[in-house]
Amino acid sequence: MDVTTDSLLAALLGYLCGSIPFGLILARLAGLGDVRKIGSGNIGATNVLRTGNKAVAAATLLLDLAKGLVAVLLAVHLLTGPSEMPGAALGPAPVAAVFAVLGHCFPVWLEFKGGKGVATNAGVSFGLAWPIGLAYALIWLGVLGLSRISSLAGMSAVVAAAIVAAVLGYAAYVPALVFIALIVIWLHRENLKRLANGTEPKVGSKG
Repeated sequence: MDVTTDSLLAALLGYLCGSIPFGLILARLAGLGDVRKIGSGNIGATNVLRTGNKAVAAATLLLDLAKGLVAVLLAVHLLTGPSEMPGAALGPAPVAAVFAVLGHCFPVWLEFKGGKGVATNAGVSFGLAWPIGLAYALIWLGVLGLSRISSLAGMSAVVAAAIVAAVLGYAAYVPALVFIALIVIWLHRENLKRLANGTEPKVGSKG
């Protein structure tokens, strides 16, 4: 297959993996109702936590992370030939990464209203290169532990992923990670306003 075909298939694969609405599915299976009708209205783990069910929220986080990881790994193994470098800027891996996050944030099955991409981008980062994923996780968990503010931790992590990729020599992945960071931050624009005026809720709150 040529580069264009591989990229299109990677985009489709990434989007399909990313668009699986685990938060919505798990909440309904657990009898928690439609998670889109509470809190922020999105399908991510932070909003699922507002149901009060920590186990379902944790499962949502892990599965949202896993779908990003799986999307990138499948793209690498299925669409990257043995003589090709998996680190190409427009190769299957970064294309699948971008579309996995887009699928999570804008799932066609839910009228393009999904989550904010933080957990899925964690999986994507590990799929691209484990040092990027490790840095992502450390920043995410570190900021979350210090601030107890999920949005701040998530935005810090997505920015850190792009910076770490550049510093550690994964330059081919930087454009994809910068694009993802911009999308994630744009989806957090209301959170940014609340952070600025000191009204952003902390993890575990009902707001």
